[in-house]
Amino acid sequence: MDLASIIGLSLSVIVVIWGMVMGGDVMAFVDPPSILIVLGGTLGAAMLANPIERTKNLPQILKHAFVSERIDMIGLIQTLVSFAEKARREGLLALEEDASQLDDEFMRKSIQLVVDGTDPELVKSILDTEIGLLEERHSSNKGYMDSIAELGPAFGMLGTLIGLIQMLGNLSDPDALGPGMAVALVTTFYGSVLANMFCIPMSKKLAQNSGREILCRELMVEGILSIQAGENPRIVEEKLKVFLPPKMRKLLDEGKDGE
Repeated sequence: MDLASIIGLSLSVIVVIWGMVMGGDVMAFVDPPSILIVLGGTLGAAMLANPIERTKNLPQILKHAFVSERIDMIGLIQTLVSFAEKARREGLLALEEDASQLDDEFMRKSIQLVVDGTDPELVKSILDTEIGLLEERHSSNKGYMDSIAELGPAFGMLGTLIGLIQMLGNLSDPDALGPGMAVALVTTFYGSVLANMFCIPMSKKLAQNSGREILCRELMVEGILSIQAGENPRIVEEKLKVFLPPKMRKLLDEGKDGE
């Protein structure tokens, strides 16, 4: 579970609800027709703008925004360096058994391609294509959240216009104008909350999670190709350390010194 996502969402909800409570009657913000217009209309328009398969995956998309797999970049580099050392001592075929025990499917496939004697350029082409397709899938998932973020406020405004039209139809009753205006504005409130409290932050989190996963796979590709080329394990490690921020590079070096 991504603790930052949970804390951030909770804080946003608490602050907004606190503002509603402190401002007066909370029930003034509750209007079922407005909720129906914003949520139902936004979801319907998002379905119109995207393939049905992506809509079916919406629960999974939301899950990725709150549950992100922790990637141990330092451990990954150490694993690749150990593979480089073993390949230098025993040859590439010695990595086949290690590959079969890997949990990461992408890395397992990468090692197997090398063990099978696939041409380095073809290995790079296959792996780069897979990374590109992964990035495209992630971009599509992010795009779905962006669609909802764009459409939510628009349907909020649409609900407001509906409320204003209904209110103007009752101009003969001045006492109804104030409550009618309040109800009309509630839909804009719902649309803004949907976009700014949920969809836009989730879209940004999906982009960050995707960036980390793609960086991890690019690191794997660089390491696998270096192993296939028979490079010195120390050189392999230095090449892979480029993918780490300075703080993590220091932790990697400290881990080596402690051995």
